[in-house]
Amino acid sequence: MTTTTTTTTTNQPSISEVIRERHSVRKYDPSVKIPREEIEEMLTEATLAPSSSNLQPWKFIVIDHQEVKKELRQIAYNQEPVETSSAVIAVLGDKEMHKNIEKVYRSNFEAGFMDEANMHRLIESANNTYPNAPEEIRKNIASFDAGLVSMQLMLIAKARGYDTVPMGGFDKQKFAEKFQVSDRYMPIVLIALGKAAAPAFQTTRIPTKEIVEFI
Repeated sequence: MTTTTTTTTTNQPSISEVIRERHSVRKYDPSVKIPREEIEEMLTEATLAPSSSNLQPWKFIVIDHQEVKKELRQIAYNQEPVETSSAVIAVLGDKEMHKNIEKVYRSNFEAGFMDEANMHRLIESANNTYPNAPEEIRKNIASFDAGLVSMQLMLIAKARGYDTVPMGGFDKQKFAEKFQVSDRYMPIVLIALGKAAAPAFQTTRIPTKEIVEFI
């Protein structure tokens, strides 16, 4: 008797397809609610993004309660996606990323990714660099790295069939007050997450030949 084994494969979009299909969506279906567990999964994947010295200077506040989103909409200059999306993910930058130094490198050591001598060397090097850096430099690092994790999150969401729009236009001071954000963190961007209720506007890009120079 011949046994035939059938393998079922799921056609996952390529990274190139995800990048090409992702557009900023501003009209969302308010009836779609993404489970918190799935949002956590997406954020876990997103935090695999690179960061300066692997210090991961980011934090997230997920706002999915409808009444709170209505209040946030006023802080975000009345932008509709804040209220109609399934959730809004606020990405915060950690200006005091040096407080993660011990935790990050010890975790790498315990995971077997480095030996103890290398762990101590990296901890010492980071402690000599980051705590003494001017706050403006640390803010720039946090902003840059928050941008990396934000873009990664939006691509992950698209790969799962969801839509997003990043919103930098909101009153950051009022946001910090409303959500009791400590001085350690700075609000950087709000990312609306949900299912599109209308197609995104298509856009063009400046030709590559105009913005790339090979030397």
